[in-house]
Amino acid sequence: MSWRRTARRILLVIGAVIALGGLSLALWLGLRDAHWLEATPYGDVAVPADLLDRPMGLGAGFEGALVATADGPQLRITHGAQLLWSSVPGRAFIAAARGVPELHEARGMAFVDDDITGRCVDQKVDAFEALTPDQPAFIEGTLDCGGTPWPYRLVLAARGDRRLTFDIALAVGDDRAPNRVVLVKQSAADEGFFGFGEQFTHFDLKGRDVPVVVSEQGIGRGLQPITLGADLTADGAGGSWATTYVAAPWYITSTLQGFALEEDTISRFDLRRDGAAVVSLFAPRMRGSIYRGDSPLALIEAYTETAGRMPALPEWIHRGAVIGMQGGTARVREIWGKLTEAKVPLAAFWLQDWVGQRKTSFGKQLWWSWTLDGRHYPDWQGLVAEMGAQGVRVMTYVNPFLVEVDERDAGAPPGTPPSRDLFGEARDAGYLVQRRAGGPYMIRNTSFSAGLLDLTNPAARDWFVAVLRDEVIASGASGWMADFGEGLPFDAKLHDASVDPVAHHNDYPEVWAELNRRAITEAGREGDIVFFTRSGYRNSPAHSTLFWLGDQLVTWDRYDGLHSALIGLLSGGISGLSLNHSDIGGYTTITHPIEDHHRSVELHQRWAEFAAFTVVYRTHEGNRPDVNAQLHHPGVLAHFARMARLHRCWMPYRAALMAEAERRGWPINRHMWVQFPEMPGAQTLDRQFMVGADLLVAPVLDPGAGEVEVVMPAGEWRHIWGETTYTAGRHTVAAPIGRPAAFARVGSAVADQLVGCAVD
Repeated sequence: MSWRRTARRILLVIGAVIALGGLSLALWLGLRDAHWLEATPYGDVAVPADLLDRPMGLGAGFEGALVATADGPQLRITHGAQLLWSSVPGRAFIAAARGVPELHEARGMAFVDDDITGRCVDQKVDAFEALTPDQPAFIEGTLDCGGTPWPYRLVLAARGDRRLTFDIALAVGDDRAPNRVVLVKQSAADEGFFGFGEQFTHFDLKGRDVPVVVSEQGIGRGLQPITLGADLTADGAGGSWATTYVAAPWYITSTLQGFALEEDTISRFDLRRDGAAVVSLFAPRMRGSIYRGDSPLALIEAYTETAGRMPALPEWIHRGAVIGMQGGTARVREIWGKLTEAKVPLAAFWLQDWVGQRKTSFGKQLWWSWTLDGRHYPDWQGLVAEMGAQGVRVMTYVNPFLVEVDERDAGAPPGTPPSRDLFGEARDAGYLVQRRAGGPYMIRNTSFSAGLLDLTNPAARDWFVAVLRDEVIASGASGWMADFGEGLPFDAKLHDASVDPVAHHNDYPEVWAELNRRAITEAGREGDIVFFTRSGYRNSPAHSTLFWLGDQLVTWDRYDGLHSALIGLLSGGISGLSLNHSDIGGYTTITHPIEDHHRSVELHQRWAEFAAFTVVYRTHEGNRPDVNAQLHHPGVLAHFARMARLHRCWMPYRAALMAEAERRGWPINRHMWVQFPEMPGAQTLDRQFMVGADLLVAPVLDPGAGEVEVVMPAGEWRHIWGETTYTAGRHTVAAPIGRPAAFARVGSAVADQLVGCAVD
């Protein structure tokens, strides 16, 4: 028996003891929010008889009515024959509570609890009237707060014929007044709920309690024992199925009801009841919209009309792969030569370590100071020019954090001038988020801490736009990863004292994306430079040029691996993230005596097959590149080149889909239910997806698998690797490595593009 195997066995025993001893801690980390997890109560509703069964026009064809039913009064909102929203008969549709938030942020992870000290559960309606004929209407009355009546007012108003806004306000009071608004919708036991930003583990959220708060997604997200290990060693950084970089208070139901909050502060959607869906907000006022549409795509179109739509990407990024790598000028030239020899079509090299590389407890990370490290990349401008001459762009990396660079400069040869100290500039000018006790809020990452840009400060925003212009764009970059954005501490002190950091926490990634967009616009490079973001909130699609799915593990699972990337891609598409993609092969790599998680050749190949059907085909070496299978390794490169050529083949179809996304907000990659809502069982299909309306893909999501089961919609679908045609129904299809199961609609333009290209 080898020493390594013996050591593993010993450590497994030790690990089991630690796991048992740490179980209570793990439960506290995952379930400590007892108030948050308990079902939000709501009571009965009382409505005067003279207000019942009197339909009220709300404008643009919308209509509201308090209807008498056998179980009691019910509020219904309709448009023609379509029911858009209804309350539970006989039960309150508005409730309230008094809560004291218990919020914690660590390493970008957001932990949310709410200590409820009082509830207002029974509702009384006193009036239902129109402010003006056919525009808008209000319902007002009181809530019973433990014997004290508390006034509320709900205003309903049409905004065109696809959107009805609502505004619920509680009466203003002292520090004992209710400060949580609750809205209750009727929901059948089998009603599906889809959206909520990027949801990585479950596509249908019915039966779950969904916190809407932007957060680092975590390491493992429920996959054990990785999640437990991260929780025990890194401030609860394991995450859960609900932690997500992109959160959005928006859903579409299987009954084609669309609903969105238009608030920045934390909200919660309790979907665990069979008969109701309960929305609660950390505020005494709740504003939002109810949307109308006759299909999922119509509802996405209506929602993105207000949330924002993403512009089509420039042509250059579709010419081939975006190669993510590190190591300096000589290594880039070496890998470039290998890729050219293998006939890999190239769009860009994404060189995230352009600022220099540092070793940390997590692996290889970067110096977070957004200036070129000329020692790491000598002859940078020559490299950029050489690539440009061959039609290959260069992309870099930034985030809203800044670190001191004394340690980086200490390793420079004698006589080397010091690099620009962006941290010092920002600190001295007051551009960093502060602690309440004073001084910059130094936020822990792995084995170092960093200051965070205060985006409530206009001068700080102007300064960083200039940094992007003078340091990043001027370096020759045609784009960059605009990383992070999810980690604003809840207890921060902001430059704008009127801004609540709890509300700004969700808003921060929107402003971060807006800042990057402003930089390329002011540089006159709109439509040419591409930056990609991982964090976001409700209106992020209006600002970002491209999303990526964050830091998946180099595993296969639906918690934090390859399968989770697919689910996140599809849920994000419902939430307005029309242009999205992932790191090929995943990112987070773990070396541990008990169990390693290193990227295998097979995982790299299967992830590359999945990525070949997303909008951008981009690689990442991972946080520990030396132990991962890489695209230039033997057994990987030929396969990677083939998939890169496949991705380039459907470029004309992709261009048409991007134009459609810019015009209508429709996602490039779609869940089967989004494209085929009438297809039996479509809601449950999360192992296959559509690319537009004419291309169906079923990636291999399990190690060692050589075939997939595919459920075909109506019509005729031709396998892109041959002449086999399939019709509606369930089919088992061979999917050896290098021949992913993909099917084009017979007669479509993409069928000709792919069948003519996908050859051995």
